[in-house]
Amino acid sequence: MSDEGSDDDDTNLTHTDDEGTAQMVDVGAKADSERRAIARGEIHLQPSTVAAIRENGIEKGDVLATARIGAIQAVKHTWETIPMCHQIPITNVDTEFAVGETRVELTVTVETVGKTGCEMEALEGVTTGLNVVWDMVKAAEKDADGQYPETAIADVRVVDKVKEPVTEES
Repeated sequence: MSDEGSDDDDTNLTHTDDEGTAQMVDVGAKADSERRAIARGEIHLQPSTVAAIRENGIEKGDVLATARIGAIQAVKHTWETIPMCHQIPITNVDTEFAVGETRVELTVTVETVGKTGCEMEALEGVTTGLNVVWDMVKAAEKDADGQYPETAIADVRVVDKVKEPVTEES
């Protein structure tokens, strides 16, 4: 989580101690908050590959369904792959694909209630989901030399994050 242990106005590095040694941030004293993070990215592909995705014509199977599963799994396992990232209770994951002429865009929304946010989880969902797309279509994307001249994952970013106090009604 990119702001674990810190609030939006905190500019101090929180993942190192006074000697510069890496540490996990102690968030135990923080109040629980309802949190949401939305991340987005895209993979650029050949038009013929995108058409095959639309027509479910990729030999390996349903590209978007498989990428959705990969994205959700990545969200749930972020704490295992990002050092110092807390294991958080994921309350919801939403994945949305937008298929253009030469690209597939993936938006992942992650929600949690806890002491730290979920930006890293949303980013992990996007990057893994897009990597799954690449894996599913790589045979169609390779050129005669076995390279991927048009294939690129790009513009992965957090597009929104929300932090609200837990209400008594929750």
